[in-house]
Amino acid sequence: MDYTVQKLGELTGVSTRTLRYYDEIDLLKPLRKNASGYRIYGAREVDKLQQILFYRELGLRLEQIKNIVNDSGFDSAKALKAHRETLLAKRRQLDLLIINVEKTISTKKGESMMGDKEKFQGFQQKRVDDNEQQYGNEIRSKYGDSLVDQSNANMLGMGEEKFLAFKSLEQQVLNSLANAIETKDPSSDAAQQMAALHRQWLNFTWPSYSKKAHRGLAEIYVADERFAAYYNKVNHGAAEFLRDAIVVYTSPEE
Repeated sequence: MDYTVQKLGELTGVSTRTLRYYDEIDLLKPLRKNASGYRIYGAREVDKLQQILFYRELGLRLEQIKNIVNDSGFDSAKALKAHRETLLAKRRQLDLLIINVEKTISTKKGESMMGDKEKFQGFQQKRVDDNEQQYGNEIRSKYGDSLVDQSNANMLGMGEEKFLAFKSLEQQVLNSLANAIETKDPSSDAAQQMAALHRQWLNFTWPSYSKKAHRGLAEIYVADERFAAYYNKVNHGAAEFLRDAIVVYTSPEE
């Protein structure tokens, strides 16, 4: 079935203005234009719009989505399977958090007891799942499944005290990064203290530490825009400054 831009908008809940914008940026072109100049969309375009909406829900930018769905090697069936796995992971996260809340309510009522470790399992599992979803492929490709699986196990095995310390140190790293970048010198005492804090933070989950792995991770922080965005929220260029500070910290090689 073919749709005008207005009918497609009514079907999908996407505004006609958005659909026209997608056409302008070459994200979703219509099948054709009729004699009156109206955009006409066919089954292929409907399926493509579905994929675009899936990727939007995953938080990808439009430029990223365009590169994915317009790739000549794009496999829609494979993409749908990947979307399904992502949605199932989100559902598992929500189920864990719901169980966590229900157990907490029951404990507050005096109906049951909840161990300290249980209080944080949902949050820790969510962090592991989020990391796998966002960065899993890149990290596993660089470091291998064994290291990543062990790191995830260490995260899930944290008790309350250790998990809170882990989260606290993570914020300390960001605060130290914000201060150190003001020096504009990755080799400054402030920058090197920050790099040392970053190493301590990694040691919460890494099964073992090596300067090479630390430096390699720092390179990913710059190369991968998702990592870069996380650190650049501290200050413009913070990801590169962190990378440079870690390069200094990890030299010479062990």
